[in-house]
Amino acid sequence: MSADLAVATPAFVDLTFVGLEALPGLGDECFAGDLLRSPGGGAITAIAAARLGLDTALVAPLADDEGGRFVREVLAGEGVGVGPARGRRTPTTVVMPVGGDHAMVTVDPGVRASAAEIAAPEPRAVVANLELLDLVPAGARAYVTVGDDDARAYAKRLPQREPRARALVLNRREAEMLTGASTAAGAAEQLSVVAECVVVGEGTGATAFVEGRPMNADEPPAGRVVDPTGDRDLLAAAYAWADLHEAPPEARLRWAVLYAGLAAAVPTGAAGAVTRDRLLEEGRARGLETPPRVYATRRSESSRSRRRASGS
Repeated sequence: MSADLAVATPAFVDLTFVGLEALPGLGDECFAGDLLRSPGGGAITAIAAARLGLDTALVAPLADDEGGRFVREVLAGEGVGVGPARGRRTPTTVVMPVGGDHAMVTVDPGVRASAAEIAAPEPRAVVANLELLDLVPAGARAYVTVGDDDARAYAKRLPQREPRARALVLNRREAEMLTGASTAAGAAEQLSVVAECVVVGEGTGATAFVEGRPMNADEPPAGRVVDPTGDRDLLAAAYAWADLHEAPPEARLRWAVLYAGLAAAVPTGAAGAVTRDRLLEEGRARGLETPPRVYATRRSESSRSRRRASGS
């Protein structure tokens, strides 16, 4: 049976300092209130997609080490499929959230999903980072995220393929690094050679270039921003969810920005990924129309649950 979404974006173990007083300078010692371990990177996307009701598989490799087994166990609890272990070490990131922003340090051995691994679950759609764009199977919708490593590698030499990706999600720093543009809007327009929709996250909102026209969305969170880690991973998951449920372009953008904003209210992106019902509740309160196919999907899920309960 095919998956709704395969996630090829590299998955990490995130180690997040909570309540960090400041970023330490050379020779300084700073203190935090806690240290949390959670799935990061593509694993955040997979968790978010599963909580939004998509049949999801993580195809990014996880090593058979302590970190990989931890991420695999958490994903299994969320109903996310995971392939066989591969690699000697699972990538790890130390996250230091301070004042509504964050700094990170990463160890990444560089093991990536193969074309065969991405195609194995026969996905309707794939979330991948920029370096894996060419491996997305023909016929699957591609939703692309960008990290610092992608932005450095592809600066001013944008990858292009036909058909274009369905969406490209990144922050302003990455967008300007890739294009050399001085504004988020200008960068988004240039990046439209890569994707039909380009979403440049900026704080609680986003600047986008969608189907040949500029667009903006701002969905301020109800509370303060505690930890924006994984914002692009969450945006990509929610954009894919809205798109697969046939929401129109502006609504896809608003749902995605809202989802990422809700997650930022707690430490770690994985913990912040809210359920579909919570997202729909908040969206209705803000005047967003429910994507057309959501209720049809709910009926299908109920039917599958009844068949499993009856053993048929």
